[in-house]
Amino acid sequence: MTPLFEFEAGTEPLLISIPHAGTDLTPGLAARLTPTARALPDTDWFVDRLYTVARELGASILKANYARVVVDLNRPADGASLYPGQRETGLCPVINFDGTPLYLPGAEPDAAECANRLTTYWQPYHDKIAETLAGLKASHGRAILWDAHSIRSEVPGLFEGRLPDFNLGTGNGSSCPQALAARLLAVAQSAKGYSAVLNGRFKGGHITRHYGQPESGIIAVQLELAQSTYMTETAPHDWLDDRAKTTQSVIRRLLETVLKSGL
Repeated sequence: MTPLFEFEAGTEPLLISIPHAGTDLTPGLAARLTPTARALPDTDWFVDRLYTVARELGASILKANYARVVVDLNRPADGASLYPGQRETGLCPVINFDGTPLYLPGAEPDAAECANRLTTYWQPYHDKIAETLAGLKASHGRAILWDAHSIRSEVPGLFEGRLPDFNLGTGNGSSCPQALAARLLAVAQSAKGYSAVLNGRFKGGHITRHYGQPESGIIAVQLELAQSTYMTETAPHDWLDDRAKTTQSVIRRLLETVLKSGL
């Protein structure tokens, strides 16, 4: 069995969470998926590669190895909606971002299977986040959680038009002090050739909203990055080195900003 996640301990009070870059499937699952779903189109491709700059800054890095189709690590355990009134793919997704079925007819997971996935795949990832944040806070007096994501720049099923390049989310201000969030937005907006927004369509998922507790010395920020900033968005997906390097330089400045904030 593939390890549930990969973890590298760093030296600074910063944890990078990468919950959606995994591509492994549970035994027998591929045969139950549609041909389109087997290509895992909603994967956060290459995000772990993007965040090599975080390793250089001394961050700890946690990357899930199993695909979002197994269980969505950025959803609450009870499956509650993160964006009421808008289409969501759920804790154990049965549709993709475009709203088309992931499973062949009759092959969808039942409640018992979803409960097992929650226990087997979801819980250990969250236990590791909680353990790491507690350790960082004990060692440094504070902890920073940066939840790293990417998505196609155009997904009509989720949002209209084209997504901004850098989509920062702080749960509408609940997971990160407003002054720091404003500085992060300014960094992204000042980057030549990029667009940026704070708490737009993507305000931060469960990971950001649950673990971000500024009053307790833990801040959390989600970055949903448009994939056009570093890769080709249509299959076969290719890493675009020059474009990615420029994007990585912005990511680095964002992470330096949170580390230097003292919060």
